[in-house]
Amino acid sequence: MSGTSRPVILLATRLPQAFIERLAERYEILGPLPAPFPVSVASLPRADAERVRAVLTMGTVDTSREVLAHLPAVGLVSCLGSGYEGVDLAAARERGIVVTHSPGRNASAVADLAMGLLIASVRQMFAAHAFLRRGDWTGNWGNRLPLVRGLTGRKVGIFGLGAIGAKIAQRCVAFEMDVAYHNRRPRADVGYPYHATLHGLARWADVLVVALRADATTRHAVDAGVLAELGAQGHVVNIARGSAIDQTALIAALRDGVIAGAGLDVYEHEPDVPEALLALPNVALTPHIAGGTREAQSAMQDLVVDNFDAFFAGRPVPTPVPESAAIPAVIA
Repeated sequence: MSGTSRPVILLATRLPQAFIERLAERYEILGPLPAPFPVSVASLPRADAERVRAVLTMGTVDTSREVLAHLPAVGLVSCLGSGYEGVDLAAARERGIVVTHSPGRNASAVADLAMGLLIASVRQMFAAHAFLRRGDWTGNWGNRLPLVRGLTGRKVGIFGLGAIGAKIAQRCVAFEMDVAYHNRRPRADVGYPYHATLHGLARWADVLVVALRADATTRHAVDAGVLAELGAQGHVVNIARGSAIDQTALIAALRDGVIAGAGLDVYEHEPDVPEALLALPNVALTPHIAGGTREAQSAMQDLVVDNFDAFFAGRPVPTPVPESAAIPAVIA
């Protein structure tokens, strides 16, 4: 594809420069636009907005009905990553806009970080790090941190046993932990016990790992009641989306001893992390880096390019968002 006839792709978010250059070899690129995306789209010159044939975004970016209305020629919205909760699927379907994502390509990387956060939370690694840096450790006969329960024999409840959740389960089994899960429906291809309700899973578990693909139907699914079921010795790990946990309830539960700890890579209003959460001693926090490995990003980018190439060649796209996906978008 060359010359002025190349399709125009609008970048809704910052991306690695090498990936942008790769796309620019095939397509004309506009952006990346500064956040917030809806404001940036609304201020695009009309001549540019009318030329946009595809949008490259992420699941956390607000790609609402109003955003799409500013792009009259758009035919494809491609999400880098497996999530697509920011895209108004109803509006896209009404206009015949194809929505794609890149599922499964970062599953191993995300599962790895989930295990890191799980271990960091239950073994209090961040608190131990602070203890060491303060100079509180003065040798085997000096101050020691209190003993904690190890991983062996723990019960890990996985909320969302998809591609990522299944890999987390495999890793938990290797660590000699027991695994159960809650999905919208049980899976016939796994042997882990299924819990019909999230409350039931939390009541059973020592650690609750949130690994679902979030949408409006799962907003604040992990609320104060679920955290209370998890109990004073329980831990919660979230590598899915911040919207799946009621963050205010989580902070209160951590502060008041309702649960023992948390390992979090995602937050309700990214990139803002409440000071009240940062100040807690019983949390392990990372800045949404679970899929941030070279291998995962390369695999997801390959799939984005495959979807673009297929769409503009008039072929079926490899990974459309399924027709059964929940309609409402959720950005808060």
